[in-house]
This record gives sequence, C-alpha cells and structure tokens, in this order.
Amino acid sequence: MKSYGIASLILLAALMVYAADVNGTWKGTMETPMGAMGNTITLQADGETLNGTVKTDMFEAKIEKGSLKGDKISFVINMDFGTLTYEGALAGDELKLKVTGPDGSPTDLNCKRQK
Repeated sequence: MKSYGIASLILLAALMVYAADVNGTWKGTMETPMGAMGNTITLQADGETLNGTVKTDMFEAKIEKGSLKGDKISFVINMDFGTLTYEGALAGDELKLKVTGPDGSPTDLNCKRQK
C-alpha cells in the first residue's frame, strides 16, 4: 500500500515540474485573412493557473482564464473586435495551438520556445 502512495507522490511531483516547463516566451506565425501574423506569447504558470500576454504587430493583450493541466493549455484574450480562444498542447519546446476567432473560425498557431 505504501508503494502506491509513493508512486502517486512521484507522479504528482513530475506533473508539477512538467507544468512549470511552459514558462517563458514563445514565438510563432499564424495565417489570417490579412496574411501571416507573428505572435509572441509570454507565459507564467502558477500551478494550473496560467498568466501572461499575447503580442502581435497589431495588438497586445493580457491572457485571461488561463489553464494548464498536464500538457494541455488554454486561455482567452479579449480584443475590441471580440474574444480569441487559444487551446492546445505543449510538446517539449513546441506549443501547438488552435486559435478560434470571434466568428468561430479556427487557425493553427505553432510556436517555439525562445531561449
């Protein structure tokens, strides 16, 4: 019985270390109706809560409703033209996101960690 408790603690510790790995600056480009748009996403995780900013050539916004559960990530930003929803997963030094615009159209955004 003790081994199950120890294994659970090790797994929990591994998840906490892994979750902290999202911290930092991420850059990627997504295709929009107006052409390619560069994105710089700065993330800070506090447990399962995610904070930070999204910056492009056209806007900068604070992350809201940020969530990190294992390798799954989600957050929203609110702009004058509506809400953008970001959902995806962390895979090492890559962050693969689906960005959904106010009209419901999804766009892929693949970012790489900046060192």
